[in-house]
Amino acid sequence: MVSPKILSQFDILVVGSGAAGLYAALCLPTHLQVGLITKDALKTGSSSWAQGGIAAAIDPSDTPELHFEDTIKAGAGLCEPEAVKFLVENAPAAIKSLLEMGVAFDRLGEKLAMTLEAAHSRPRVLHSADTTGRAIVDTLIEQVLQRPNIQVISPAFALSLWINDSTGHCQGISVLCQGQIRWIKASVVILATGGGGQVFSQTTNPVVSTGDGVALAWRAGAIVRDLEFFQFHPTALTKPGAPRFLISEAVRGEGAHLVDSQGQRFAFNYHSDGELAPRDVVSRAIFSHLQQTVPEPYCVYLDLHPIPTEQIRHRFPNIIQVCQQWGIDAFKEPIPVAPAAHYWMGGIVTDVHSKTSIEGLYAIGETASTGVHGANRLASNSLLECLVFAAELSRLEIEPNLTPEESPSLITEQRDWEGEMEWITSVRQNLPQLMWQSAGICRSQAALDVAIVQISAWRCELAAKEVTQYLLNLTPNQTVQLTSANAQQQLRTCAETLNLLDIAYLILKSAAWRTESRGGHYRSDYPQTSPNWQVHTLVQGETWSKSPIIQLAQMSSIT
Repeated sequence: MVSPKILSQFDILVVGSGAAGLYAALCLPTHLQVGLITKDALKTGSSSWAQGGIAAAIDPSDTPELHFEDTIKAGAGLCEPEAVKFLVENAPAAIKSLLEMGVAFDRLGEKLAMTLEAAHSRPRVLHSADTTGRAIVDTLIEQVLQRPNIQVISPAFALSLWINDSTGHCQGISVLCQGQIRWIKASVVILATGGGGQVFSQTTNPVVSTGDGVALAWRAGAIVRDLEFFQFHPTALTKPGAPRFLISEAVRGEGAHLVDSQGQRFAFNYHSDGELAPRDVVSRAIFSHLQQTVPEPYCVYLDLHPIPTEQIRHRFPNIIQVCQQWGIDAFKEPIPVAPAAHYWMGGIVTDVHSKTSIEGLYAIGETASTGVHGANRLASNSLLECLVFAAELSRLEIEPNLTPEESPSLITEQRDWEGEMEWITSVRQNLPQLMWQSAGICRSQAALDVAIVQISAWRCELAAKEVTQYLLNLTPNQTVQLTSANAQQQLRTCAETLNLLDIAYLILKSAAWRTESRGGHYRSDYPQTSPNWQVHTLVQGETWSKSPIIQLAQMSSIT
């Protein structure tokens, strides 16, 4: 969708159109003018790919307290109890809102159907077959397009945050859109740009997941947190030529067995819960088992035989269809799988109101570090987090912007940067493999050090490029009309590569800083969890520091 006229001023800008961004736009007061900026077409973000479901303690046999305990346990000591309490207590209201909007969750008779997923003590995961994210996002998009106060700006790539030099407040962003670079002003900017899985060569994330929001905020001076913690999903489809399509945790929750090439359920050798152990445990079990048993390329298998055929057809039609596209009949043969980068627990530090350390800048969804996920996300809490924290934005109060809309000056840019693109494209292609090898499932100081040297060299060389200098020195309130047919794509490729290099650097440095293993961060040279490291990793600029967990007992305001 292309807007005929893009306003240069909104009350609120939402950057990102996954579940978090869409729901935030819908929850914002309707008297405010909202701009929803989406990098590509609607439906291209990670939320649409979410299969398993959304967790909520709404069954009579379940309680928010149990959901709280499961989340805290999965987070391996780094969850913020206040944020987790806020999440689980507001989960029923989020589900009620989705039902009222018309999201068609599966049912058993009149009752909502719920499944069990790894590390949950109760079946509490609501689902819509195996395309829950798509069902939610489709419904939210339909609602957004009906709202006269929401303007969708698409496709538009956010280049930088617009920080007021005198106050330090965020007052808008610059975007690359429709062959132009534009500065759009707003009283509040909400980053909902998703994760950064494309920094790894093996990932379940879509191509748009390049860590843009975290990179933009960090470069603007925002505090970011716990960037070393990346969740590697144990079961992504692994077949030559096929994308790393996620095989939902719900498949194991419904009874599928994880087996090796000999048909052995090896996961029990690593944890008493076998294939239903926490994701980081199962991923490392697969990684370790394959290192001991087979040479690359390697995989293990999901055997669906324990699940009744009709149950498979009903619960996992999309998984079955994708497997068939790649020549796998899941009814007759096991599905080849291996771990892949899936979800980033770290992000921009926010409070329960989604405020960041920069006034006027908010962050929600995977882009944010709310403290909900700690060192390892509990399955199906991510969609819930998007909705619960976005709903809190309905309380947002802003001063109406009474200044008249300025007419920015228009200049033309005739250059393109074709001569620099071969090198930039090469870095963009080589970076993910380096990150997978050095900061993937198993990390060590030696591998991290080598990667930091290489990434640092690439960052320096990219910063010196003419196209990068152009991007980093744009003049606010000036609209640039690009006359070269290739310039927009070149600028976007450069900006994405810049973002990927920055988040790679932050992940590597944070992983080297934390000399222990915990949750989604595993160090072969420091395999134990240390009580001295039950702290957050805070990063602002080039400064790394530790921050303690705030316990509920310290929070007199929590009831």
